[in-house]
Amino acid sequence: MNSTLSALQELIEIVAKLRSPEGGCPWDLAQTPETLTPYIVEEAYEVVDAIKTGDKKAIVDELGDLLLQVVLQAQIASEANDFTLAEVAENISNKMIRRHPHVFGNVKVNSTQEVKQNWEEIKAAENGETNDLLSKKLGRYARQLPPLLAAMKISKKAAAVGFEWENVDGVWEKFHEELGEFEEALKSEDKEHQEAEMGDILFVLVQLARWYNLNPEQALQGTNHRFLKRFALLEEMCDRPISEYSLAEFEQMWQTAKAELAMDN
Repeated sequence: MNSTLSALQELIEIVAKLRSPEGGCPWDLAQTPETLTPYIVEEAYEVVDAIKTGDKKAIVDELGDLLLQVVLQAQIASEANDFTLAEVAENISNKMIRRHPHVFGNVKVNSTQEVKQNWEEIKAAENGETNDLLSKKLGRYARQLPPLLAAMKISKKAAAVGFEWENVDGVWEKFHEELGEFEEALKSEDKEHQEAEMGDILFVLVQLARWYNLNPEQALQGTNHRFLKRFALLEEMCDRPISEYSLAEFEQMWQTAKAELAMDN
């Protein structure tokens, strides 16, 4: 415990020095909570990627980068007398105690589902959402979460109150309907309308993923990785600058790379 607290204190002091007007780092001094937000998202995704690889050294490294963002945000806030890192830690500790009455109180639970239900009810009460309209609650997902994850959460909550197709055939019908509207929109010059129709298609695809119990984020992530693996093999096949190849040559190499990777699996 002492070594953990000592290491955290050292990090806090390092960040404070980086933000010091006297001898600090110009880049760190120029940062604001808003300019740092992209790094928070980036570091969070890098942590997830490291965990998926199972590389313990990478996990430690990426968790450290994410922790740095927390300490930086708290340091900037403390300089403005808004809040401190101690307040951040105390707040999350109190929240965990409140939301786990079956551990820190006398509430009895019989399943993880009951734990989740209690958590949601306590969370809603904390946020003053107990009597709010569902649309207001769902709006938080749209504001705070990545689009694919938000679409899944929004649709699950809406389906839970009965706003749902009778069967998956209805979802497929909606998909083809939206696809037709998107194709029609592409005939116009209205980019805003085109994007709106593309968004409708993506939203319906998320509904299909929900009905088939699939994770759309993992699905897209898997496609990204497969594309990169195939593209890397394609580049290895090149004996001249890649920009000099024709589309037909690309297609042939792509299919070769795809077949090679399929054999490896």
